[in-house]
Amino acid sequence: MARSRRDKDVSLTKVKKKTRETKEKLVEQVHQSVDSYKRLFVFSMENLRSNRFIAIRQQFKNSSRFFFGKTSVLAIALGREKATEYAEQLHKVAQTLKGQCGLIFTNDSKSQMMEFFENLSESDYARAGDIAPISLTLPEGPLPQFAFSMEPQLRKLGMPTKLDKGIITLIEEFTVCTEGEPISVEQAKILKLLERKLSEFRVKLACHWSKKSGFEDLA
Repeated sequence: MARSRRDKDVSLTKVKKKTRETKEKLVEQVHQSVDSYKRLFVFSMENLRSNRFIAIRQQFKNSSRFFFGKTSVLAIALGREKATEYAEQLHKVAQTLKGQCGLIFTNDSKSQMMEFFENLSESDYARAGDIAPISLTLPEGPLPQFAFSMEPQLRKLGMPTKLDKGIITLIEEFTVCTEGEPISVEQAKILKLLERKLSEFRVKLACHWSKKSGFEDLA
């Protein structure tokens, strides 16, 4: 009798025992999810915030299951090639797993999922290492939004300031950040003090797979 595709062994060689057991468990969980859910999406996140991700998982806890990170193991679980794929066309899904991304297994409809994530957008303060989406320059002059006691803190962050009659004042034009360049620790702190939220948390769906229709590229 022909061997079922689902009975195929998954190779996880050259790993320590504990690590191997963890990876084998993840592979098994992915296989169980393929069997249990109607569809899956590959997703990636821009400006990842763990609290936002946890909130999304909580919102979908009754209908979906999320796997994030360990993309090489997720790809092995799905099957990187047609000969090793766990279900029809899953190797195409595995080939999209690049960079920081993950899988969403769900019983919700494709339209529900796409509408939710298309409308999901939350502004937040940029962190060190984020790429500045705009250039922000402050003109020479007073900064009345800050209490005079903050002047040493602003100066320590690199802002050319002085106290003028009890008001913090920039003694020359100051560039907080430059579009396309990484934001430093000091710049991130200044942006937060200025209450400028330059970071936007978003989730992008790269592809869709279902048991009925197979693979679909959404990029």
